[in-house]
This record gives sequence, C-alpha cells and structure tokens, in this order.
Amino acid sequence: MKRFKKLLPIVMATVMITASLAGCAGNKNSGAASDAKKSADTSKVLIGSAIYKFDDTFMTGVRTAMEGQAKEKGATLELVDSQNKQPTQNEQIDTFITKGVNALAINPVDSTSAGPVIEKAKAKKLPIVFLNRQPSETDMKSYDKVWYVGAHAEQSGTQSGEIIADYFKAHPEADKNKDGVIQYVMLQGEPGHQDATLRTEYSIKAIEAAGFKTQKLAADTAMWDKAKATDLMKAFMTGQGIDKIEAVLCNNDDMALGAVEALKAEGYNKGDAAKYIPVVGVDATAPALQAMKEGSLLGTVLNDAANQGKATVNIAAAAAAGKDITKENIGYEVTDGKYVWINYVKVTQENYKDYLK
Repeated sequence: MKRFKKLLPIVMATVMITASLAGCAGNKNSGAASDAKKSADTSKVLIGSAIYKFDDTFMTGVRTAMEGQAKEKGATLELVDSQNKQPTQNEQIDTFITKGVNALAINPVDSTSAGPVIEKAKAKKLPIVFLNRQPSETDMKSYDKVWYVGAHAEQSGTQSGEIIADYFKAHPEADKNKDGVIQYVMLQGEPGHQDATLRTEYSIKAIEAAGFKTQKLAADTAMWDKAKATDLMKAFMTGQGIDKIEAVLCNNDDMALGAVEALKAEGYNKGDAAKYIPVVGVDATAPALQAMKEGSLLGTVLNDAANQGKATVNIAAAAAAGKDITKENIGYEVTDGKYVWINYVKVTQENYKDYLK
C-alpha cells in the first residue's frame, strides 16, 4: 500500500504530460489545416503591380484587364505608374515588399533589371510574374516562383509583314517606280527591346518570303510613342522624298498612328487612292481599329491585352495561394512551367470589325 501511494503521483504526472502533449499535437494539426485552407484560397490576396508607364495605349488595355480579373477573383490589386524610369520602379517594388504584398506583377521598364528584382522577391519567398517584357532565360531559371506572360514577338513581325505583302499582291500599282522592289521605312520601338528587334526582323523576312525584294530607305526609333513617330515620319518624308516611300512598317500602333498623322498632313491616306501609302502597326488598339475603319491604316496585329492581363492576375493569385501553376489552376497553357504565351492575331480589312468595341 505504501508502494502504491509512492507511485500514484508519478502515474498522475505521466497522464497529465501525455494529455498535454496530445493537446499540443491536436493544436498543431488544427493550425496546419487552417493554413492549408488559407493557402488554397485565391481571394483576399494582395498583388503589387508596377507598370512601365500608364500612358502606353497597349498597357492601358492590360491594366484594365488586370483590374477586372482581380475584382472577379476577390483579390486586391495595387497598380503604380513607373513613369518609364527604372529607379522609380525599383523604389515601388521595395515599397510593395515592405507593405507585405502576397505577389508581385511587374512590367519592367528595363527587362535587364529583372535579375535584382527577382533576388528581392526570392529573399521574401514572394511569387513574381513579369509581363510584356521578357527577362533573360538565366533570370527566369534563377527562382522557382517566377513566371512570364507575353507573346512571341516574331509572330507579330511575321504577321505585319504578311499584311504588307498581301497588299502589294492585290495592288501592283503600289510599286510606284515599277522596279519590283518594296521601298519601305521602319518606325521602331525601344532599342534593345526584344519586341522591337524581332518585329523589325521578322516583318521584312515575311515580305521577302512572299516573293518580294525589299529596300530599307530609313529606320529609326520612335520609342513606341505617337508624337515621336509623327516627327520621325516627317523627317523620313523630307529626307527620302514622300514619292519614294512605298510602305511604312511600325513596331506598334501608336507609332503607326503617328506616321498616319504625318502622311495626312501631306494630303495622303485621306481617301484618295492615288495618294495612299500602306501603313501597318501592332497591338490592335481601339484608335488603330478606328483608323482602319476610316481607311487611313492598312492593318495591325492583335496583341491580346485582355488575356495577358487576365493570365497575369490568375498566376499571381494562384501562386500567392500556394497553388501549382497549371492550366487547371490558371486557365492558360503553361510552357516549361514558367511561360504563358498569348497568340497574336492578324487584323485586316476583312476582320477588323470583329475587334471594334
């Protein structure tokens, strides 16, 4: 009996400790279940997004799509204007990180800046989605939570070149000097930007693949900007002579519309078939489609702003919620686990009305 009395406190202590440990284990599992539920929820996610500049017509369309998609998913999206300044964008990204966003969506001012930005996100284990301006393959491979949404620029170049080639096939009179060569000028985007480089290269390749010879009269950058393009086109017309220019290829619609304005000032592209020079752009922006409707712009290539914006938000929200980035979770095909490619669409007089809003 004495021995039992001595053992009783030990037994009771053992029972209490066991119960306590069981309770702790139960709480731990309960917390894990709670965390799992939280991670599977794509709502209530805060996404910080920096856009290279707000007054870019195409990126305005992307922003609008991003805002609509975030609202639909119940996520909070904070958009800031980097004003085409990389230092400004760097500060904005730092602010987002300090603020505690759950994911970043970055349209870089300079795509070569992606490396340091990725390192910042990696240090905080933040998912990061780049859009429209593609980081290098090395940068993309440096972190398992980085993705890119965009389009193959060579596809848009090919399609814009095909629009010019088709026009010359249908209108032999467009070859003004009857030399069998298309004399063209090229208005280019930002130097070093992959879209500018590839659109320039592949548009001419497409024209030549269609059986035409080409001659570059002049080419220069208008930095994606309509006003700069108007001034540059005026300089081309003065320097080369407007009668020598047979086609105008532009890396985006804003520059194409700038070129059209310069031509209109000289009485061209205003309805007189004898005073018409074909101009082609890329993006299929609303103003470009209106110019096609009035006949001053020959054609463009749809750069699908809506789907680029939606895909960006879908990836950011899913990654922030701990989901795998797959077609089932984001609604878009994923290439190499990191890339979502949105196809371009050729827009001509035959189908432009399909895209008018």
